[in-house]
Amino acid sequence: MNFTRWSARLPGTQRRAARGSEGSVPAARGEYGPRPERPAEGIEDPEHAEDTVDTAVPALEDFSVRDLLGRLPGLVALLYGPEHRIAYVNEAYAAAFGPRTPGATVAATCPEAEELGLLPLLDQVLRSGKPRTVKSRRTADGGSYTVTCLPVDGPHLEGAGVLVHAADVTDHAEAAERLRASERRHRETAVTLQRSLLPQELEQPDDLRIAATYQPGVADAAVGGDWYDVITLGAGRTALVIGDVMGRGVRAAAVMGQLRTAVRAYARLDLPPHEVLQLLDGLAAEIDASQIATCVYAVHDPNEGKLVYASAGHLPILVRDEDGTVRTAGDPTGPPLGTGGWLHTSGSIALPPGSTAVLYTDGLVERRREDIDEGVEALARALAGASGTPQVICGRLLRALGVTAEHDDDVAVLVVQHPARDGADAELFHNAALELLGGVEAAPRARAFASGVLSSWRFPVELRDLGVLATSELVANSLQHGTPPMRLRLRRTDRRLIIEVTDGDDHLPRRRRAETEDEAGRGISIIATIASSWGSRRTPGGGKAVWCEFALPD
Repeated sequence: MNFTRWSARLPGTQRRAARGSEGSVPAARGEYGPRPERPAEGIEDPEHAEDTVDTAVPALEDFSVRDLLGRLPGLVALLYGPEHRIAYVNEAYAAAFGPRTPGATVAATCPEAEELGLLPLLDQVLRSGKPRTVKSRRTADGGSYTVTCLPVDGPHLEGAGVLVHAADVTDHAEAAERLRASERRHRETAVTLQRSLLPQELEQPDDLRIAATYQPGVADAAVGGDWYDVITLGAGRTALVIGDVMGRGVRAAAVMGQLRTAVRAYARLDLPPHEVLQLLDGLAAEIDASQIATCVYAVHDPNEGKLVYASAGHLPILVRDEDGTVRTAGDPTGPPLGTGGWLHTSGSIALPPGSTAVLYTDGLVERRREDIDEGVEALARALAGASGTPQVICGRLLRALGVTAEHDDDVAVLVVQHPARDGADAELFHNAALELLGGVEAAPRARAFASGVLSSWRFPVELRDLGVLATSELVANSLQHGTPPMRLRLRRTDRRLIIEVTDGDDHLPRRRRAETEDEAGRGISIIATIASSWGSRRTPGGGKAVWCEFALPD
């Protein structure tokens, strides 16, 4: 086949016109003829000036197609016929994949065509008469190529043909893969940091059943600063925390870790929720004033049957009652952490037996082109129909809100269930209380009350005696240092015995070393020695509560 007579008709390109015999040469063509000599100075011959320009411009047919294709650095193959037989391959193609026999079919002799997925592409080009391109396809030897297939025809061609041009982009593909690998490592580092800063195992209070889930978003190959926590405060009380540091990447995760650690430290002070957020607000400004963070801090007290909470710019808590009714925690809500100049206040929402509370971050409910209130309403509808264990409810809420592995934002969900107990399970949970009226005679009455209650709860004699001793010391301490009203409360769960005394004085006791000659000051030390744990806190209405716990034998 004489390729010097071929003229490939590339898309969008028309055959240039044959050389003209008169008139000027079009501006698009170069001048290939000999340059005219410059006339001598001072001599002007406008009548014959036009004759000095050589208008003979070579046409495309004057060039050797074989020479042109052979010198191209790209890989070129020319195919013809419906079976895609080989008419020509250039030197670059032969160097990359080996020489090819003219007349052989691509399917039989070109394994690289199958590896690059070209066989169906060639059929499409022949049928449509339009060019097709595939980018960065990999071959078995590890090379990567971007291939363009162009329809061609010619006077000696039996049927239409295809010109295949492949550019070796192996270096670019390897560089892109290295970049992707670097991004994956960066993301894995951020996710590992994020997960290491989250609780590795949730604390499970006696009176609640809790589950949580965290799913990092895929956008920007980075994670955000969503976090949650569960903190047992003692005396059956539990702190629940969820927050969100705006932004993405390691920096957001690091700020989140500092805030979470601070929350756990402040929680040990057993302060009301709004005071915890007030302290956290000042710390957030010191950590990084440019980072915006939201947070909800809530405390559950089994004796009160409600969640007392404070919110710093976070989304509202949702509570599902046993009958499926969903309630939304209302105000108070303050600005995000770190803004300063705001006095946070606490609110409350009932959490009776059989109810379920959900705390969550905005990634669960926020969608583009939708108001976030619509997302919260959608979550409330999903929660109304969700039942089962807290872990099951977590999964159902994620599915109902369309959160998948490809979700573009971080999502944290904390589900808190206050189970309704009956039968044998209910027998493991009891409460008893006594108002401490009068003077010193309140102490013997408290000891007698504690002895009778602990006996009725069928505790072993040793545990009963320790409980009566702890009751005596707590009541004596309250009578000496507290003010009315005073109250003794006994509570048992399936795992512990809790003894608590409240009074109207807000000065918290502290443990100190009593000297040998001291007649007082040993009460708290005795309690700390015999009990599993003890503590004190100020109560919301003024006053304090001092408590201790005993672990029940297995």
